Amino acid sequence: MKKLVISILFVMNVAVVFAQSGTGFTGKVVDSKTQKPLQNVITSIQNTNQTQITDALGSFTFKDVPAGEQLLQIKSSGYKNQLIKVEVEEGKILDLGVVVFEEDITEEQQLSLITITENDLGDDNSGSDNTAGLLQASRDAFQQSAAFNWGQARFRIRGLDNENATTMINGVVMNKIYDGRPQWSNWGGLNDATRNQEFTMGSAPSDYTFGGILGTQEINTRASIYRPGSRVSFSGTNTNYSWRTMGTHASGMDKDGWAFVISASRRWAQEGYFEGTDYSANSFFASVEKKINDKHSLNFTSIYAENSRGKSSPNTDEVTKLAGVKYNSYWGWQDGKKRNSRDKDVEEPILMLNHFWKISDKTNLNTSITHQFGKIGNSRIDNQGADNPDPTYYRNLPSFYTSQYDLVDYTNFIGNSPENIANGIAARESFLANRQINWNTLYQANQTSDGHSAYILYEDRTDDKIWTANSVLNSQLADNIVMNAGATFRKLKSNNFANMLDLLGGQYYNDVDNFQSGSEQQADLNNPNRQVGVGEKFAYNYNLLATTIDAFTQFKFSYNKYDFYLAQTFNRTQYQREGLYRNGLYPTNSFGKGAKYIYENFGFKGGLTYKISGRQFLNFNTAYITKAPTLRNVYPNARLNNNSIEGLTGEKITSMDASYIIRTPKLKSRLTAYYANTKNATETSFFYGEGIFEDVDNDGGDAFVAETVTNIEKQNIGAELGIEYQITSTIKVIASGAYGEYTYKNNPTVSLNNDNLASPTNTNPVTDFGTAKLKGYRLAGGPQTAASLGLEYRDPAFWWIGANANYLANNYLDSSALLRTDNFFRNPQDPYNINLPFPEATDERARELLKQERFADFTLVNLTGGKSWRIDGKTFGFFASVNNVFDVIYKTGGFEQTRNANFREVNQDVSSGTPAFAPKYFYGYGRTYFVNFYINF
Repeated sequence: MKKLVISILFVMNVAVVFAQSGTGFTGKVVDSKTQKPLQNVITSIQNTNQTQITDALGSFTFKDVPAGEQLLQIKSSGYKNQLIKVEVEEGKILDLGVVVFEEDITEEQQLSLITITENDLGDDNSGSDNTAGLLQASRDAFQQSAAFNWGQARFRIRGLDNENATTMINGVVMNKIYDGRPQWSNWGGLNDATRNQEFTMGSAPSDYTFGGILGTQEINTRASIYRPGSRVSFSGTNTNYSWRTMGTHASGMDKDGWAFVISASRRWAQEGYFEGTDYSANSFFASVEKKINDKHSLNFTSIYAENSRGKSSPNTDEVTKLAGVKYNSYWGWQDGKKRNSRDKDVEEPILMLNHFWKISDKTNLNTSITHQFGKIGNSRIDNQGADNPDPTYYRNLPSFYTSQYDLVDYTNFIGNSPENIANGIAARESFLANRQINWNTLYQANQTSDGHSAYILYEDRTDDKIWTANSVLNSQLADNIVMNAGATFRKLKSNNFANMLDLLGGQYYNDVDNFQSGSEQQADLNNPNRQVGVGEKFAYNYNLLATTIDAFTQFKFSYNKYDFYLAQTFNRTQYQREGLYRNGLYPTNSFGKGAKYIYENFGFKGGLTYKISGRQFLNFNTAYITKAPTLRNVYPNARLNNNSIEGLTGEKITSMDASYIIRTPKLKSRLTAYYANTKNATETSFFYGEGIFEDVDNDGGDAFVAETVTNIEKQNIGAELGIEYQITSTIKVIASGAYGEYTYKNNPTVSLNNDNLASPTNTNPVTDFGTAKLKGYRLAGGPQTAASLGLEYRDPAFWWIGANANYLANNYLDSSALLRTDNFFRNPQDPYNINLPFPEATDERARELLKQERFADFTLVNLTGGKSWRIDGKTFGFFASVNNVFDVIYKTGGFEQTRNANFREVNQDVSSGTPAFAPKYFYGYGRTYFVNFYINF
């Protein structure tokens, strides 16, 4: 081993004259364990245009290299990037000898990267908000900290959702048309098969697409690029799942031009970290390539990743104090097993055919046809004319009694009366004794004489079918000019409906809305009074149709002292809703195809890199992009009608960043300042609110509403720092920091759709509530300040350990827009209907009630380590990590409840000291572990 270390140092610092003509150097790359040559390793001279790929013998040669000090960069998937100083002599080709390439330990660390966000735990079909998937492709010190250390706290790079990033497989965009976000579950558990990745940060140029302002991730599954061999691994953890097993085999290209890769995994848990969160996932991958000749190759990729997992409930502080941080109200015991009522099931296979055409030595064309289909389901219990079975339903908790006010004299607090205190104590004892869903009670309630189910388990289902055709062209137009261009066509048919999963002991379910009367009760007037059975659609049923066409061109220019690029894109988007039910509330605008909505958008971006020296450079990027609104926001009440938001336009995004970068054999650092502004954003949500509308029916102005917030302007500004320093050949220190201010920059407009106001003459019952005073409020979604300091030791005997401490701060509660409108002060029981305010309302008290909550700062300590052995040509190894060593309890997110929708109700609820509609919170994992054993052969 000492000889190996000496040889590495010799290679890095000593050059021997090699008898060839020219000025440059040559070398050979081998695996540190096997000592075998490595083919297709990328070698390049830093801050120049010169790049070489190692041949079958692992060799590379650079000629016509300027004399003097140069930095040779060597990189390949699965290996640790190397940066080697080389002194080039005029008129000589220097032989670097054997360059030993070490296994990248972060490849194993990525297997433990498990991050769940509020969106994953929510009830819609959107993908996750985190950027963990993007970060897996990176090697930057800051990005590694964001993924492995801050991701557990739901940190977002630059505070941006991943709808601002582009995720691709073989040049095909994987972001959903519905919400613009990738669904990571579509290839979850296939880490080995998807580890060949290219990543660009921010709006930097990508060879495959125009991209967004957060970055681009390209996953390459071409069979011939996988290193031949097999790998089997087994893991244990206490996070989302308990166990995982995975196997992968890559054949390499044979003499007949065939190559294939297969991979499969299973992940499962009876219960994850939070109570009642079951998990079951099976994933399969196959890629087959046929090399027709030196110019043409076909590759077929198939991915099947089925995932089912139980969700965990957000809880108020009251519930957490009673039941603990791990408490989950969504499950209950049934036949001796925990059954979760809210499962998310994802099953969307991907079939992809790629044609790779090497038109010339300088021009390549990748054309593909992709079909993705399948389903996403989010289950829940529904009740018809029966009590809410949720144990945390507000009437089941002590605060329901201890927050009471006299309904006649609203200023008379009676929550402290002996009767309410006694009722509160009784509610507390009842809750503690009945903390979970009582499935047996639901079955018993459904044992009626007529067979009607008062309780059911159903799922909100989305069945998508999407076809994608695209081509990506890469051409070296001149020695210093590269052109990238591409075009993509996508066609989506998305069927959305309620699907009956379980009648819970009953025989049928009446497909009517008990909150309405007459014909307005009917979900489908074309088939009234339906009795629904298991596996049947009900309540709502519609198709969302979308067609998108986009194209981009990009030109990259490279010179001795600077590089720059210019890129542009254009896209055309068409949306249409097709109602399959004629809803009783909207008989004239719910059935059949609605209007088509067409959006045409464009984008421009450019950047400059100035090379101060071979070790330092400055980088600048800027972009201006317009984006079509997503399907999710075009149809705010798609379940019931064809209505769209009047005057809806796309987002306008401006982005700029500037970086100072140092790359030396010992020190790697990046300091970046960034700015992003998003205008005309739209957000939709659904909730039941009290005291929102005029009290015309003596109901307090209560209603279930669809809220649409439009004309949102957001600003994300901040800085990032990542430093990696090799103190000795075995010890490395890593430090990272992020500071951001992510705020609302204006007061957006709020409107509510109230189905109770729908009528034959009012087919779009939307009420404009004016502007919400959100300007200056912080955007929710994760810590806006983060810092990390870590040490890592790598022993020459192939074992390593690491530790880091992470400080996270400035995370904020998601604020309700409706509560910040003038309606907050309007008295729904104003007898004169002249918008008189509540007599007790004051500006000072309102500021106290509406002040945005900032979560407590916290520090997490993580430990990692691993070891590998080479025995009889096989590599055995393990990786282990312990996150949040000191079991710190911390909030990662949360939201204000909007049920109390006016000043009086919020003030009374808060003033009671035990608010019944307090904010609900999500918590991070406590102490968790991950252990992975593997064998490569």
